[in-house]
Amino acid sequence: MILTYDEVAAVSRRLAGGLGSRGIIKGERVGLVMANDPVIVPLLFAIWRAGAIAVPLNTLYRPDEIEFTVREAGCALLIAMSSFGSRDISGELDEALPGWREGKCPALPELRGGLIFDRTNPQQFFDDLTDPGAVPAECGLRGEDSAIIMFTSGTTGSPKGVDITHDNLLRASYAGAYHQAFEDGRRAVFSLPLYHGFGLVVGLLSGMIVGGAIIPLLRFDPDAILTAIGRHRANYLMGVPTMTIALLEQAKRGQYDLSSLTAIHSAAAPTPSWVWVEAQKTFGCEDIITSYGQTEVTATVICTVPGDSIEVVSQTQGRIVEAGIAGLPDQEGRIAEFKTIDPETGADLPWGSPGELCCRSPMNSKGYFRNPQATAELFLSGGWIRMGDLGQFREDGNLFLTGRSKELYKSRGELVSPKELEQILTAHEGIAQAFLIGMPDDRYGECGCAWIVRAEGSALTESEIKDYLRSRIAAYKMPRDIWFTTDDALPKTGTGKVQKARLREQALALAEAGRPVSTDS
Repeated sequence: MILTYDEVAAVSRRLAGGLGSRGIIKGERVGLVMANDPVIVPLLFAIWRAGAIAVPLNTLYRPDEIEFTVREAGCALLIAMSSFGSRDISGELDEALPGWREGKCPALPELRGGLIFDRTNPQQFFDDLTDPGAVPAECGLRGEDSAIIMFTSGTTGSPKGVDITHDNLLRASYAGAYHQAFEDGRRAVFSLPLYHGFGLVVGLLSGMIVGGAIIPLLRFDPDAILTAIGRHRANYLMGVPTMTIALLEQAKRGQYDLSSLTAIHSAAAPTPSWVWVEAQKTFGCEDIITSYGQTEVTATVICTVPGDSIEVVSQTQGRIVEAGIAGLPDQEGRIAEFKTIDPETGADLPWGSPGELCCRSPMNSKGYFRNPQATAELFLSGGWIRMGDLGQFREDGNLFLTGRSKELYKSRGELVSPKELEQILTAHEGIAQAFLIGMPDDRYGECGCAWIVRAEGSALTESEIKDYLRSRIAAYKMPRDIWFTTDDALPKTGTGKVQKARLREQALALAEAGRPVSTDS
């Protein structure tokens, strides 16, 4: 399916009228369990035309995770793909959440109904949602109104919905195109999901600023992406480092026309320096871009620029994004201000000092939807957001990241909450205690390592634990390593708190020694 700008506008008007006919009004939430099918673009704009708030959910979520996020967001309507890959999403939802389509699911009291999108019969979806006589009502949207709620893992365990405004999205989109000097008509190819800020803002919306096109793939397939570059003359390739590595490997196996490619943007996880060198050589593109941001600040706030050296791209995340008219006048048009603070005391540190990063920007979100306590913990006085990462700005203005002040880690470009997995693991009758830590991984950036204390009398094995997790969590959350230990052997503080830093040191030592993935030591 190919959609023009005129077609997106026309379809979004029809769909917005249909949403209005279903009683969706300004400020209500519409949940989306949708992969990168082209219909997601007019559907997003239809939700905004109706004055509603889009709640895109991770298509890797299992029914329990979908239930939690839909309930937390208070969705009035849920739209889900019938299937994705080998998964029967509609069947899973019908079994786990009976009555959801009719708005009669006790677990989801604010849900008034649901719709299924079947990629083999898209017309049925349009017939179900659109009303030929309906005209979208003027909803009087303002920049400060909420546009989208994006769920991200939090230190308290369960995902939290980040409340992002229309002004946040507009500024982030313009800044993305301005800082990277997008040319008119830029063509971006990616399989990054549009339920994340990277794909939505830098891929779709920034491209629209310059009248560009996106070539979104439903799932990551190296051969399909490399083929699409030649077929559609794409000049901008987006992904995370794990994807870039796989694309490099695939490019050596086949013959592909990559002559149109001029830039690669690979971000969201630590990247070995050899990847950048190999990418420039293999793909023959002029510019290698990396960046830094998070959902709480909408999208990218730090980014390298076209022409930066491999040293800058491999050793830093880039500089504060230049945004022109979308930026801060008192910051010479940059999109944000940054400072570092002492992670223990919270005291401001001199510019250039290593510390915890804090950001103040018109891209800062409202915080967490319906979660005032977590929002209060996110913000410091003066409108600063604690980024949860440690780093320092070099003399040349580029940011060098040194670590995380939060326990969250990123695997395959997705944030993972150790607390969430610990809660799921300890719900198993054979597990007394569980501790999750992030470990470096050459392919995925980081992967989880689980330290397990078995319950008394339990003989639980690694494979049994992974089987237990497989039906409860998305694949990217699955721990790579599982180590068994005892309560007495756990490193603890004087007050009995388990020292995760020491657990990480022990896991690194075991991995370097080539020990088996799980052990009963």
